[in-house]
Amino acid sequence: MRHSSNFHLIGHPLVQHKMTLLRRKETSTAQFRRLAREISMLMAYELTRDLPLETVIIDTPLERTKAPLLSGKKLCFVSILRAGGGMLDGMLDLVPGARVAHIGLYRDPTTLVPVEYYAKLPDDVQERLAILVDPMLATGNSAAAAIARVKQAGVTQIRFACLLAAPEGVDLLAETHHDVPVYAAGLDRGLDAHGYIRPGLGDAGDRLFGTR
Repeated sequence: MRHSSNFHLIGHPLVQHKMTLLRRKETSTAQFRRLAREISMLMAYELTRDLPLETVIIDTPLERTKAPLLSGKKLCFVSILRAGGGMLDGMLDLVPGARVAHIGLYRDPTTLVPVEYYAKLPDDVQERLAILVDPMLATGNSAAAAIARVKQAGVTQIRFACLLAAPEGVDLLAETHHDVPVYAAGLDRGLDAHGYIRPGLGDAGDRLFGTR
């Protein structure tokens, strides 16, 4: 089992501390939702570290000066439904002007193969850096399908962000989309017979929305 050189584990102490709180089974739905949002905002800081800048002229209260601003068409966050919404809010806290796309996928419980039921992307998405968000990278099948859908729309700059990854999912994306960097706040031991990450944090969607 190998790990792609495009895999980035975000080891910041605040991220790791909040991930431990997120994992605990006694963490409530409200706490889980807040922690996922906070971790995602911290991750967005790393994901956007190399965005291009341009120099503009502004007036401060004291004088005119040159200062940096983000350059050109910027970001599109792509939320993989349903659990992607748990990360989207945190990302938008940091970059409120970003465009948002949604891709609806569910995993067939028998075959574990993703089935698309919804897709809505901005018309100019191909001009933007697309950051796909989904809390869990387990088998990698859903992530690979969502990335393929975004590539089909003409996007060439793509990154994938998750809270927690399994080696199986990391390896699958390295095989199917080796050009897409993967960012995660945690990398666990592996998958069980049902495709759940172990030790994991349970079902992210259920814990975000209080369902079972």
